[in-house]
Amino acid sequence: MKPNNLESLWMPFTPNKAFKKDPRIIVSAKGMHFTSDDGRLILDGTAGLWACNASHGRSKITEAVARQLEELDYSPPFQFGHPKQFELANRLSEIFPEGMNHVFFSNSGSEAVESALKIALAYQRSRGKGSKTRLIGSEKGYHGTNFAGISVGGMVKNRMYYGSLLSGVDHIRHTHLPELNSYSRGQPEHGAELAEDLERLVQLHDASTIAAIILEPVKGSSGVYPPPKGYLERIREICTKHDILLIFDEVISGFGRLGKATGSEYFGVTPDMITCAKGITNATIPMGATVVQDFIYETMIENADAPIELFHGYTYSGHPVACAAALATLDIYKEESLFENAAKMAPVIEEAAHSLKGTKHIIDIRNIGVIAALELETKEGALGQRGFNTMKKCWDMGLMVRTNGDTLAFSPPLVLNESHVDQIFTTVKNALEQVD
Repeated sequence: MKPNNLESLWMPFTPNKAFKKDPRIIVSAKGMHFTSDDGRLILDGTAGLWACNASHGRSKITEAVARQLEELDYSPPFQFGHPKQFELANRLSEIFPEGMNHVFFSNSGSEAVESALKIALAYQRSRGKGSKTRLIGSEKGYHGTNFAGISVGGMVKNRMYYGSLLSGVDHIRHTHLPELNSYSRGQPEHGAELAEDLERLVQLHDASTIAAIILEPVKGSSGVYPPPKGYLERIREICTKHDILLIFDEVISGFGRLGKATGSEYFGVTPDMITCAKGITNATIPMGATVVQDFIYETMIENADAPIELFHGYTYSGHPVACAAALATLDIYKEESLFENAAKMAPVIEEAAHSLKGTKHIIDIRNIGVIAALELETKEGALGQRGFNTMKKCWDMGLMVRTNGDTLAFSPPLVLNESHVDQIFTTVKNALEQVD
């Protein structure tokens, strides 16, 4: 037999050659910690990948998954249903903004975004506005890795290798203004006027051609960029004025990351659709969801030109085991008041993160909710090297952090306490002092 080694696996978003020379292998997880293959406890400073909001090894979720596998391992989602998918949709409508009572299930954030964009186009057609086909994204936006997501997304490396992408897509500028907003605590003071970029695109393309705009309430994967004060409110006003659907990508900001069920609730701005994933099942089973305003669902149901109102779906939409995991996860969030704990810990994280101002290599600090980022000065001719080396040094010191280029991002599980926060930022400070 072929010997078991590292070579057969092609790892995602990973420098494979470098990793396989010096691998970081995780063998188990419990609570706030991973365990490495050499037996060390690694504090999870990232909730896995912005996803394990309730921490690791939750027996309630494990038991729910095991029961579901015994009862119903799979049910086809086309033309048939099972009880838990309806129960979960109802539970989600209870915690999402008022009027958002219809849920379309998928298997990831990328698929949730794909679904939202297709629903937006189908909705416009169903109400007799088939000319509204243009989709708007933003620079530095991240909306997954499917072609629709990278087309509306604004991260260069995710786009540059894949040709012309979808046609009929445009972007508004990002809101990162380092010359005005460096070391902001929470939402920056400056930049709300950048929402007028959407008005500029309306003047360029005409509102009659624009179906929807998709934004992250907080840009996460590109480096943690909270929206400037008043920015999301103005985007909402412009969308309402010009009959453009507003989609919030809440794959990161949903399920307590900002101390509320959604970023929409936190910012007081209600979109027309919300995409979510990650924290919906505490990352135990892949799942995504697109939650829509009632008027979108009702319009498409009433105006359908075929018995099937939306020709879209996935083999695993609303998978029984994923639904069981999600229902158990929602129970944990409620029973343990994890959203409330996140709200309580947000100022603790803010203070700890900003206490590192002046630390070697740091040129900016950003935070909001249970999210923080340390931006490092880039080494000349070596973009991302300092961030990567710091991540490795933190791993050696017992902490998992996430890097995007030379930005370190932190998004620990929502069960964290002050000792975890202290360990995270003390460790990263010590690591930075040892990195060139």
